[in-house]
Amino acid sequence: MNRERLFSQLSAHTGPFDIAIIGGGATGLGAAVDAASRGHSVVLIEQSDFAKGTSSRSTKLVHGGVRYLKQGNVSLVLEALRERGLLVRNAPHLVHSLPFVIPSYHWWEGPFYGIGMKVYDTLAGQLGLQPSRILSREEIVDLLPTLETDGLDGGVVYHDGQFDDARLAIHLARTAVNHWAIVLNHTRCCGLMKENGHVIGVKAECVETGRQLEIRAKCVINATGVFVDAVRHMDDAKAEPIVAPSQGVHLVLPREFLPGDSAIMIPKTDDGRVLFAVPWHGRVIIGTTDTPVHHVSLEPRALPNEIAFLMKHAARYLTRHPLPSDVLSVYAGLRPLVAMKNEGTTAALSRDHTILVSDSGLITITGGKWTTYRRMAEDVVDHAEMVGGFGMRHCVTHTLMIHGSATVLDPHDPLAVYGSDAAEIRAIAAKEPEWAGKVHPRLDLTCAEVIFHTRHELARTVEDVLSRRSRSLLLDAQASLSAAPRVAALMATELGWDSEKTWHEVDRFQKLACGYILEG
Repeated sequence: MNRERLFSQLSAHTGPFDIAIIGGGATGLGAAVDAASRGHSVVLIEQSDFAKGTSSRSTKLVHGGVRYLKQGNVSLVLEALRERGLLVRNAPHLVHSLPFVIPSYHWWEGPFYGIGMKVYDTLAGQLGLQPSRILSREEIVDLLPTLETDGLDGGVVYHDGQFDDARLAIHLARTAVNHWAIVLNHTRCCGLMKENGHVIGVKAECVETGRQLEIRAKCVINATGVFVDAVRHMDDAKAEPIVAPSQGVHLVLPREFLPGDSAIMIPKTDDGRVLFAVPWHGRVIIGTTDTPVHHVSLEPRALPNEIAFLMKHAARYLTRHPLPSDVLSVYAGLRPLVAMKNEGTTAALSRDHTILVSDSGLITITGGKWTTYRRMAEDVVDHAEMVGGFGMRHCVTHTLMIHGSATVLDPHDPLAVYGSDAAEIRAIAAKEPEWAGKVHPRLDLTCAEVIFHTRHELARTVEDVLSRRSRSLLLDAQASLSAAPRVAALMATELGWDSEKTWHEVDRFQKLACGYILEG
């Protein structure tokens, strides 16, 4: 992907696009892939970077939703399990099976959860992963040597999917471009274009240059997550809000808190939520919370009570109790839950997706989750074809391989998440000896990767590289803060930044990174 080339394609396009998409998270990128692979002309704009918001701040799980099974929402679980299976098949470099242990501290819990997980296995059908089974106390200790054993009776192990959310977003962007879509990050929607009361396009601005754009389209999709109501108000100032945002917070700890290759799933915490402790990229993610919020932000911050809740539960289930100084990073994300009247808590709000079509023809999609992004995209593009009147075409994403797909991978290779693109990174590293080196001793990120991100993955800021092209900010916020000058210097050479711009990028990122460091 090359930004200048994409802007040139946008300028050269004559007539309206079939579809213009606002929002570059999982939903918007999924829709761009679906529509472009059907043969439609597509342009997508994102005000910040791809997956800047909710889509890079998940628990890193591709799952059917065990808690929804308990709630009796079998249809949602069925759909999610099917989509999980398709993702494992279509993006094997980014999605893989992970064992989850449900420990039981009461005699009845093992059989109870064992039966539930067998139902979960059955619902997955031919797209299932490995079968669940009941474990003895000794087997659980072997899998989870740091699990609290006081009162431990046994448990169950089942398998779900794990992935790198922001990396999948970038690979979806490249998949869309491979099918001739135009995807532009750091391009803000400033308003909607209308003619005779009907939406006919989007007014946009390039954040870098201030360049004003008018993008005509037969149909406009609002896929901006927790910000969908802001775009709906551009269409109709009296539109009633449909999103009730909920904040989820995660702590990242060193791997010694949970060695091995298995995760922990606690079905019910003090607030009724599911709690996970998940190994990921050589670290451990503890999460998540469910806190209603009244204001949305691109950079939500964890609240003290959310951090205290996670620290308390980590200490309850792990033999080593984490201290604030142990926390490598803390991050928060906002869920775009679909609001329903008379629901008192966000845990009761819909996790399914919703599509609305306004009188002007603006299509809004919100809700859902990463696991079902492909199904959401299929649904919204079906709607777009009807609203835009440009012909119905068959969805092909059930079997469409995501950019970079590769099945022969070494899971211990730091470049495994790039799939087939890893060869290009190795070629860059071979050109200059120093490019093979790391940007910081505590990070796996190499100089060659930074160059690759800038040349081929539309990385335009230090944050783009350290937060989403690599996951350095989440894996070790302090190390990423220290690595920022080296990353900025590499990007400056690629993008032609002067010293003032380079310094500004370092300063901006370091201020942001401080918000991921837990003071204690």
